[in-house]
Amino acid sequence: MVIREGEIADSAAIAALLTDLGYPATADFVASSLPRQLAHPDAALLVAVENSAALGFISLNFIPQLALAGDFCRISYFCVTPEARGQGVGAALEAAACAMAQARGCDRIEVHCHSRRELAHRFYARQGYTESPKYLQKSVKPDPA
Repeated sequence: MVIREGEIADSAAIAALLTDLGYPATADFVASSLPRQLAHPDAALLVAVENSAALGFISLNFIPQLALAGDFCRISYFCVTPEARGQGVGAALEAAACAMAQARGCDRIEVHCHSRRELAHRFYARQGYTESPKYLQKSVKPDPA
């Protein structure tokens, strides 16, 4: 298995993995949004590949801090194919993400993981993540005028 930076050619595999996560992604939508992700200076996409097949991916955002010394890294999307789960693919992707975050001056990495994803919670606990007590969000969608 090789972990490499994501490429435009990965869009169909990433769309399939996002669909597996419960996001109604289409290959066309991912193909149109992936270039922005790949070009963004504070984002990264890592893909685990074996025999030219994508086994999983992790999408990261690096966030500078104003009041604290270390920046932080947020996992925005993370998925491994059902067939590859339990084989160390997720742990390898997560370790590569941590190394990348450290290299960028981050002192922590965080992830928002819905309460229904109990298997993912167990994975993160094994990787050393601890629960943060509250996550708040607000929609800022533009008005359809």
